[in-house]
Amino acid sequence: MSKDFNNIGSTLSQSPASDYRGHLKIFIGYAPGVGKTYTMLSEANRMLRRGHDIVIGYVECHQRDETCKQIGQLELIPRKKLEYNGMTSEEMDFEAIIARNPQTVLIDELAHANPPISKHKKRFEDIEEILNNGINVITTVNIQHMESLNDTVKRITGLSVRETIPDSVIENADEVVVVDITPDALQNRLNRGNIYSQDKLDQTLKNFYRKGNLNALREIALRQTAEEVDEDLSEYMKEHGINDTWQTVERVMVCISSSPSAKKLIRRGARIARRYKCEWVVVSVDCTNLFAPKATARDIDMLESHYKLAKQLGAEVITLTGKSISGEMSRFASEKHITQIIVGHPTRTKLQTILRGSTVNKLLRKNKGVELHVIPND
Repeated sequence: MSKDFNNIGSTLSQSPASDYRGHLKIFIGYAPGVGKTYTMLSEANRMLRRGHDIVIGYVECHQRDETCKQIGQLELIPRKKLEYNGMTSEEMDFEAIIARNPQTVLIDELAHANPPISKHKKRFEDIEEILNNGINVITTVNIQHMESLNDTVKRITGLSVRETIPDSVIENADEVVVVDITPDALQNRLNRGNIYSQDKLDQTLKNFYRKGNLNALREIALRQTAEEVDEDLSEYMKEHGINDTWQTVERVMVCISSSPSAKKLIRRGARIARRYKCEWVVVSVDCTNLFAPKATARDIDMLESHYKLAKQLGAEVITLTGKSISGEMSRFASEKHITQIIVGHPTRTKLQTILRGSTVNKLLRKNKGVELHVIPND
């Protein structure tokens, strides 16, 4: 999800009423302390040295010395004080940012919830208004703040994440960068007091940083970002008329019929998908060819049992309709950028092969960039 972010500032109008929408770049991590804010500030200093008009709208250093040092010569927009229920908090002043009208602004903690008296409930809504005024935004967030992952994160860590953002905020970003370190390195940072002071490390926080939790959260972050990149690639390929399969993410398609051997193919597909931790789909074709045998009640019942097994094993089930089994499956494989196809050994008689050809041979011919697994029948 990458675009030429460093050079966009020169194209922006300096009017707050610019019709140009700013670009959104997100540094995403799997846990506090991986280095999102540090990385964001380091990039900002490089941009500043190149003459880019960049300011800090809100940065939270969490008293981490190395992070605070990265602020350097960057201009800070003063925070505004808000009083609510007898308490005073310092919040980002997004109106002041818009009035200052820099090319780019740094805004930490994308998922932050504003006090109830604020114009917007969430910081991502402040950022949306800033973007609509033609100002680029660089921000940070941890993967556990995505709304769709809320339940998953709670199951992994045992902790509820109250501050969440809609998935669309990340999906619609112009650039998403994963800030990644190994769980061992992150635990070392924690034990050295580089993330939180030791007196603040209560048992709940220590439990969050267990290695199993960190490994799971890290995998979620990497897979989520890979999916976003792959969606952008699909859009790019459509726009440029590219029909080849580019193997950025594995996708497995299992081609089945009502044959009892189809269950063997489905189980093989499940194992391959589990190995690659990828999407997989089980596909059958309702063939309308004049020479195709008509489905019997037994065939329909057998297909239903195949579908049930496929769903139990986590596959998406698709039924296509057309005159050519190989043609429909090849078209589907191309549209979905399938990288591996699983089929059974041919079962057609010599006469059927003469009249209709070989489905396996046709799939080989029509899907040259795809791995084809031909599984023996029972």
